[in-house]
Amino acid sequence: MEKIRTRFAPSPTGYLHIGGLRTALYGYLYAKKQGGEFVLRIEDTDTARYVDGSVQIIYDTMRDSGIMYDEGPDVGGNYGPYVQSERKSIYTEYAKKLVELGGAYYCFCSPERIASLKDEDGNVRYDKHCLKLTKEEIEQKIANGEPYVIRQNVPESGTGSYHDLVYGDISVDYKDIEDGILIKSDGMPTYNFANVIDDHLMGITHVIRGTEYLSSTPKYNLMYDAFGWERPVYIHLPPIMKDATRKLSKRHGDVSYEDFVKKGYVKEAIVNYIALLGWSPKTNTEKMSLAELTESFSLDGISKSPSIFDETKMRWLSGEYIKEMSDDEFVERGMPFFKESKVYGKYDLKKIASLLKTRVEIFSQIPEKINFLEEFDKYDLALYTHKKMKTDLEIAKTVLPIAREKIANLKEFTFDSVHDAVMETVGELGMKNGQVFWCVRVAISGKESTPGGVMEIAELLGKEETLRRLDFSINLING
Repeated sequence: MEKIRTRFAPSPTGYLHIGGLRTALYGYLYAKKQGGEFVLRIEDTDTARYVDGSVQIIYDTMRDSGIMYDEGPDVGGNYGPYVQSERKSIYTEYAKKLVELGGAYYCFCSPERIASLKDEDGNVRYDKHCLKLTKEEIEQKIANGEPYVIRQNVPESGTGSYHDLVYGDISVDYKDIEDGILIKSDGMPTYNFANVIDDHLMGITHVIRGTEYLSSTPKYNLMYDAFGWERPVYIHLPPIMKDATRKLSKRHGDVSYEDFVKKGYVKEAIVNYIALLGWSPKTNTEKMSLAELTESFSLDGISKSPSIFDETKMRWLSGEYIKEMSDDEFVERGMPFFKESKVYGKYDLKKIASLLKTRVEIFSQIPEKINFLEEFDKYDLALYTHKKMKTDLEIAKTVLPIAREKIANLKEFTFDSVHDAVMETVGELGMKNGQVFWCVRVAISGKESTPGGVMEIAELLGKEETLRRLDFSINLING
């Protein structure tokens, strides 16, 4: 059986968009599931849209996300070069061959003439004007130095049909396809030509890309057929939507993989979530490693319908990954965000990690959750009033002096001893546990919610700081 080869062919026009990363991921998963090869190719022929540094972003993102390619510009392979701008002479050679085969022709029309072909809706459709030029006329014009492009010669009637593994049988009338430019006047190919030549020469067996190419695939097939090449297998993917009406797009500044990592999402969760945008495993499992995704991936799980990007769902998934981390791993991976907090260098981060892991979904929540350990000043006394805990300011005025006395008398200051001191306060006052614990927690944190309860916070703060905060709060509530 022929070895399956898939490719990801991004344009270096900025960051790597989530939709692009999903295309890469599915290409990777499909190839790896079948024991095949996954290729990275850089499609940089659109010089006007090229953004400096973006090729490196593509390399870094692929490596960082684990979607690693077997062949590519920076790792090599037997089918290079893997950058289109380095393959210019190859395209020129094949374009001339296609002209000889009748699948393309030289066009010398000026921009002014092209602009004059606009219909009533402002659309330009080329009229095959230069198709009738003789070989001699063409040679003379080239000899005279007249600028030209090479256009595809699309039949004026008939239908282009092919089978897609997701969308089934697709047919497009040739009358709806224009004689598009294959080689521009600067000698560079357009995507429409380069992708066909490269996919064939690189032995790509399965072409995986977005549905925006469904209608243009027949013009690619005309070229495969003209050259006498075998067509690849096509797999088109449904779009990812921002909401019910808008596609996720670079133009609207929709975020990239890199942005989500900076926001503190767990990398594995980003890849995991992207896999579920348009594909469902048979088991309905949601949390899956890259190896598990590879094992589960199949084309029959790909939906024909668009999927809506739900950042809340991705956050939840990120939180699930965080819960399963060891304290050491949480500290190591969350370190950039610990360093942004006010507590960095002052507390045992492993102790904080054990409290935080179940309370954050993304690492960037770390500073806001723990800064109270270092910033404690006037807070809203309304925090003491809690309906469910049956507390109010008057109860706090009763609870805090007694709790402070019990804690001050502790010879050892540990989780258990603090717990016993607060429970003695409960017994002495005849109140419910929740009433006393709520008042003490607010008094030593100044927050409505904290990672950990009274004992964990007190243990982190130490005896001296715990008592200082209790004194501050007692003064505060007594006005």
